[in-house]
Amino acid sequence: MPGYQTKQEHISVDGVDKLWIRSLLDRQQFADPHGEAEALGISSAMWPLFGLLWPSSRHLAAYMATRPVLADERILEVGCGLALASLVCHRRGSDVTASDCHPLASSFLIANTGLNDMSPLPYRHGDWGADPEAQVHSQHPTVKGRFNVIMGSDVLYERDEPGHLPGFIGRHAKQQVEVLIVDPNRGNRSAFSRRMANDGFQLEEIDLSHAAEGEDPAYKGRLLRYVREQVE
Repeated sequence: MPGYQTKQEHISVDGVDKLWIRSLLDRQQFADPHGEAEALGISSAMWPLFGLLWPSSRHLAAYMATRPVLADERILEVGCGLALASLVCHRRGSDVTASDCHPLASSFLIANTGLNDMSPLPYRHGDWGADPEAQVHSQHPTVKGRFNVIMGSDVLYERDEPGHLPGFIGRHAKQQVEVLIVDPNRGNRSAFSRRMANDGFQLEEIDLSHAAEGEDPAYKGRLLRYVREQVE
């Protein structure tokens, strides 16, 4: 592909067949010839992060590979990057939508569904830091509607003083909802959890601090499972 290099790997996730994943070759890749990423506020340093397979995404995918597939359940992945968890859900027959704000996330998703002989997986532009009423500079439709499950991996990577991510989740969560966040023990977890508690969520933390297949060194992080049964 012009402007950047890629690689393909066979990725193991317990519970599903191995997946072929196309990703960026390394963190040095960058290409924004038309300024699409810049228009969305994505710097050159942040540009390649969507296209790498991060340990937290492997852990989210592993969890979703064993979670029951429920009829009539809609799943949304936020900040999907390479959407490994969404691909696992899609392969298992779940109704899943992947979302991200990077201009190339969709093309990598299309490539990876093709590599694995899957049907198309729905993708939407999802920028939780953007004004929901503002015009979006993206070729893709934005996230619409509400979901039973909202998931993400390593999405608490920066301070979120205005509460953009909890606000985005609130706009797209059904009344009874499960929110699953895999976090590599970043310092922003407590503030996020406080905002979620204010919105009626109860938190269960699951320690993931052990080595997954293909990981070295061992992973240190948690699955944050927020459940809201009802809204007063």
